[in-house]
Amino acid sequence: MEHKGWNELFGITGGIYLFTATFLFAGGFVSSYIFYPYMLFLLIVLISALYHTGSEPIIHCAMSFFAQFYCAGLLSTMNFIVFDPVTKLYFPYYALLIFIFVWLNDTGAYLTGITFGKHRLFQRISPKKSWEGFWGGLTIVTLSSQIIAYYFPQIINWYHSLAIAIVVVIFATFGDLVESLLKRNSKVKDSGILLPGHGGILDRFDSVILVSPAVYLYLELFIRN
Repeated sequence: MEHKGWNELFGITGGIYLFTATFLFAGGFVSSYIFYPYMLFLLIVLISALYHTGSEPIIHCAMSFFAQFYCAGLLSTMNFIVFDPVTKLYFPYYALLIFIFVWLNDTGAYLTGITFGKHRLFQRISPKKSWEGFWGGLTIVTLSSQIIAYYFPQIINWYHSLAIAIVVVIFATFGDLVESLLKRNSKVKDSGILLPGHGGILDRFDSVILVSPAVYLYLELFIRN
């Protein structure tokens, strides 16, 4: 394997470790000591810039840190959503809501956009996205949030369900735009070799990456406190 391949494998391993560590910590299975190896990993990434033979070692190091933050760090907040911070009990329903709302938003935005889309949402970053698609996705998700709250009041009430639906649609849209910006900046069509033609596997999670910390903040500010 080439030197670049080893660097990528090392970075992926660090990201997997961070996600696993936050899951174990959020569930109360381990103490904060679980993060010590990851701190060592970050130090190694920084020190490795001294031995980078390319022309821009600091940029390479910064990209490594950004990949850790963007992919593993933000997505790891999902672990603090599925575990109650006090009782440490597993409560997956908020996470399930996130995925349901993201999928409904993607479907609604796509169908509304291709049917009625005329006004570009963010022409410079994503020429195909439209305001009509955004409002279509928002409408479907908010209506669905009330149906879910009606049939599952023991899980969430109507106003929290509505608020989370709005948070999901806003940050899912931003998440998709951010990922499009990353691909444009990197001058690539797909974010990876997995799922070619669908934008890469990162395209399947770009919305959730930004939605997770946003919903986590909402839970901590308005539901759990």
